[in-house]
Amino acid sequence: MDETLSKLINLRGTLWNPEEKPLVMGILNVTPDSFFAPSRKQTLAEIELRADEIVAQGAEIIDLGAYSSRPGAEDISPEEEIARLRPALRLIRDKYPRTLLSVDTFRSRVAQACVEEWGADIINDISAGELDPGMFPTVARLKVPYILMHMQGTPRTMQEAPHYNNVVQEVIAHLAQKIQTLQALGVGDIIVDPGFGFGKTLEHNYQLLDGLQEFSILRRPLLVGVSRKSMICRLLDIPPAAALNGTTALHAIALTKGASILRVHDVREAVETVRIYRKMKECPYQDPL
Repeated sequence: MDETLSKLINLRGTLWNPEEKPLVMGILNVTPDSFFAPSRKQTLAEIELRADEIVAQGAEIIDLGAYSSRPGAEDISPEEEIARLRPALRLIRDKYPRTLLSVDTFRSRVAQACVEEWGADIINDISAGELDPGMFPTVARLKVPYILMHMQGTPRTMQEAPHYNNVVQEVIAHLAQKIQTLQALGVGDIIVDPGFGFGKTLEHNYQLLDGLQEFSILRRPLLVGVSRKSMICRLLDIPPAAALNGTTALHAIALTKGASILRVHDVREAVETVRIYRKMKECPYQDPL
């Protein structure tokens, strides 16, 4: 199979080639307890303002989450998760019918409702199907792109004692096995996410970043979610509110190592980083010798 063709993703009827244009995914959390407080939007007015901001600043995808995955966050029922997502999806789909909507959920019931009832375009699963055995068959039926993320443990246990002999090789192997399972079910539009911060120590996260180019062996678009995360805050001894500069630095590194989607809190800065990266790729240096 041609490697480029294997990476093409059907985004609502349009084939996207990640090698030609990396995308920016703006985060919109309809939760009261996500780790970065400014990302929490609960009223319809707050949700609309955040959606307006994401679209105006140039993101191609809005990623809606209603279940906080930070360690120690409140556990909520699928019914509560759906209740939080429903008004946000309705509002955004009505106002921005052409913007791609991703739903950040590990529950198949939630995924099905969001796609069938409110037109979500992408399912973003932090557990790679580990937390709900019904997720893979559901995604196969729904025929929407699926973001397959690596996590060691569960949101409640993932940071207790992460251990790897070789974090890059083990994460790649885990994702490869999951891709094989999904393909057997007929799922072709798969995006991979190494899961920065999910069951990894500070050192594991930077080993992943340094080895990010190795994920090309999976021949799938690569999503990177490092925005204002602890791998920046712990290293620099700063709160998430002060981590924009570190985030932008990591985004630039990730793009040079093959990232295809940046999942971000700060859309304008990420879009500018992508534009600078693309211009560099358009103007390669040619050695006169």
